Amino acid sequence: MDVDASTRLERILGIPLAEDAVRQWPQSGELIRGRARIAEVESHFVGLRLGVGRRHSCGNTLVVEWSNDYGDGRIYRNVSIAEVREGEAVAVTDYWGEPFTAPEWRRAVGERLDMPAGGVWPTSDDLTVT
Repeated sequence: MDVDASTRLERILGIPLAEDAVRQWPQSGELIRGRARIAEVESHFVGLRLGVGRRHSCGNTLVVEWSNDYGDGRIYRNVSIAEVREGEAVAVTDYWGEPFTAPEWRRAVGERLDMPAGGVWPTSDDLTVT
């Protein structure tokens, strides 16, 4: 895959998108049809920084854990799930979340999740402009 010609999603997944790929965003109730439209939507996120944590291949399913910052310093933790056919992603569903402070009551039942630099979830310093 030519990195310069790839979409941001292709760089996250590590594989090309099919020309008729679909991308689903359950959080906003959107579906984007076609590689060209996916690239068009991505073009509006100027200065977006991202880092890929892990990629998991499970047969015809690819799961990618990644982080991003839209430029305001808030880090979103994301998971993209792709259906793969003949080496291309044909359908991708993205899930993302903005960080928040756990409520006080949960501190007694939970514990701190360590998120070291260079770990599974890239830190703000590890994100790059795409």
